[in-house]
Amino acid sequence: MEQYKQEFIEFMVESNVLKFGDFTLKSGRKSPFFMNAGAYVTGTQLRKLGEYYAKAIHDNFGLDFDVLFGPAYKGIPLSVATTMAISELYGKDIRYCSNRKEVKDHGDTGILLGSPIKDGDRVMIIEDVTTSGKSIEETFPILKAQGDVEIKGLIVSLNRMERGKGTKSALDEIKDLYGFPTAAIVTMADVTEYLYNKECGGKIVINDTLKAAIDAYYAEYGAQA
Repeated sequence: MEQYKQEFIEFMVESNVLKFGDFTLKSGRKSPFFMNAGAYVTGTQLRKLGEYYAKAIHDNFGLDFDVLFGPAYKGIPLSVATTMAISELYGKDIRYCSNRKEVKDHGDTGILLGSPIKDGDRVMIIEDVTTSGKSIEETFPILKAQGDVEIKGLIVSLNRMERGKGTKSALDEIKDLYGFPTAAIVTMADVTEYLYNKECGGKIVINDTLKAAIDAYYAEYGAQA
């Protein structure tokens, strides 16, 4: 596993973004882990987060695109932090763009903030985590309404690796439905492998009991390839 992925897993735990315990998800599933990207709140955390996203985008997709689009609301700081990191790490200027939940009818009008999107633009979408694909259902038509744009891919921070609407993961369902590639900085398999019986922040994060709960969760809800 690449060094930055190992660092990112520890970063999620230390930032209290990835938690382990008993959680009820929006889907109603009882999960032994939960991720909340809204817990990244400091300048240092956002700078680091942008760097991890930038490295994952570079490794999975390259940098041959024009705009990084972050769906409102959590995608807004992600797109800003990551375009800054791409500039600093790779010397490439990528434009950032996000959508508004409500169309603005005065001043800076329209549904978009940040860079406009125009014919010929190549767009990368950035999100925190995708479990159902619902946000892409909203995002895809917004992007396509801007002109003849090419969506180069979707990057998320964590692939939960559980079934979406069918038997495949949400990321695989998005890839099949919309025809663009998807990737994550890390998968839950990476997280479990790296943290199992390993000390992080002075304590063992995934012990035998938690590992058994995670295995049971995936036996019931795990995605099929």
